Amino acid sequence: MSVKRNLLLLILMFAFSAMAKSQNNVAVKTNLLYDAAANANLGFEVGLASHWSAELTGDFNQWTINDHKWKHWLVQPEVRYWFCERFVKSFVALHAIGGEYNVGNVPIDGKFIGSDFSKLKHNRYQGWGLGAGLAYGYALPLNRSWNMEFELGFGYIYFDYDKYNCSGCGKKIESDDHHYVGPTKLAVNLVYVF
Repeated sequence: MSVKRNLLLLILMFAFSAMAKSQNNVAVKTNLLYDAAANANLGFEVGLASHWSAELTGDFNQWTINDHKWKHWLVQPEVRYWFCERFVKSFVALHAIGGEYNVGNVPIDGKFIGSDFSKLKHNRYQGWGLGAGLAYGYALPLNRSWNMEFELGFGYIYFDYDKYNCSGCGKKIESDDHHYVGPTKLAVNLVYVF
């Protein structure tokens, strides 16, 4: 547990130090897809050089809705290379992701790239995850200060978890891990650029 927290702290310190040294454009954003799913989220992005920027986003959900539990927090630092200029048009990105979760009684069916999401119906999973990925995105300026930004990322996440009998039960069945390969970021961001 202390190794993953130290790694998350290192990622956060790197991201914040890059942002603190920046004298360039700054943007604040929210992912409308996460907002629609009742996940509180906020992102900050700063320009580093003419074609480079760094972003740090956070996501938080501590709600239980209709007896469905999907509680988590995560952070996702990212470095972007812009093909045109910062905050405009196409970019590619490298991101890390880390956080903790407590998920159960979620009615999702199907398998996707080695992950069986139907297991979330009958059991509760509690643990942490850490990973990285590559992304492509596009920023569409709406006016001088507002952008819409679209991003899709793929990568790898290592999950370490404890499995429980049901969404509300406290009896642990097992501890295990899972290696996930697939989408690691999906964003439709509303962005304000200062």
